[in-house]
Amino acid sequence: MNTLTIEKKTVALQVDSLSARVGNTPLLPLHRVTLGLPASVNIYAKAEWFNPGGSIKDRAALNIIQTAIASGELTPKKRLLDSTSGNTGIAYATFGAAMGIPVTLALPENASQERISILRALGVELILTDASEGPEGAMNVVREMLQKSPEKYFYANQYGNPANWMAHYQSTGPEIYTQTAGQITHFVAGLGTSGTMMGTGRYLRDQNPQIELIAGQPIKPLHGLEGLKHMQSAEHPAIYDANLPDCYVEVETEAAHQMVRRLAREEGLFVGLSSGAAAVAALRVAEKLESGVVVTIFPDAGYKYLSNKELWK
Repeated sequence: MNTLTIEKKTVALQVDSLSARVGNTPLLPLHRVTLGLPASVNIYAKAEWFNPGGSIKDRAALNIIQTAIASGELTPKKRLLDSTSGNTGIAYATFGAAMGIPVTLALPENASQERISILRALGVELILTDASEGPEGAMNVVREMLQKSPEKYFYANQYGNPANWMAHYQSTGPEIYTQTAGQITHFVAGLGTSGTMMGTGRYLRDQNPQIELIAGQPIKPLHGLEGLKHMQSAEHPAIYDANLPDCYVEVETEAAHQMVRRLAREEGLFVGLSSGAAAVAALRVAEKLESGVVVTIFPDAGYKYLSNKELWK
């Protein structure tokens, strides 16, 4: 606890660090978009925009940084280097700025302007890559940079770093299980790095092997849903285990867009594109149930997508 002396009086200050505010996000029930479901079927969403960096990626980014510092891989002489679709980069940048860690990121040039602006505001050295090459293009640029100057960088490698999925095993999974009093029957999450599904899913399975794990993903390779991967056509992250989910639900881009608008206008939840896709997948799972507790993840809020005029028509 910090103290402050004012006019010879010592006052105790309750001061938290940014890292202390990561996790313990609300689990919110969905009401109006779920009308028509049996009363015994409920859908809940984890509101991850309550994290200090504004998304679920704070969990993985912070664990990656803390693990690397503890192991000696990330030293004061090195820059953190990684590729990102935006949210993990913002998380790296947030904690990097707070901890004095310089950050270099490669990002596809078609990322939302809001994401690019936030990263620049946080002081990131930003390299925009060819949009047609997608996340894989950004990953290749990072690998080339690392190969040329290995002494300069700590490669965070969110797609292959076990600290990514372990963050969710240690936090997201336990939070969901506690918040539902162990009553969760189905867990639905989108796939990007796959860390959320891998870590949360493994934890939930360890508590109750009967919990069903459902992965949501775009229905086609060119989908425009930032942060999500079409696994059949994408380079698989090293941390991804295709056998962990019980099944996969494919989501159309327009269905995700429509759900984003519905969540804003019917639930008062102003969320991003991957959240819309998650809600579509969760609803499709719930529609097949007679009873159950379905939990999904809303990775971020809608503020980073306001420049998408078609989305908010």
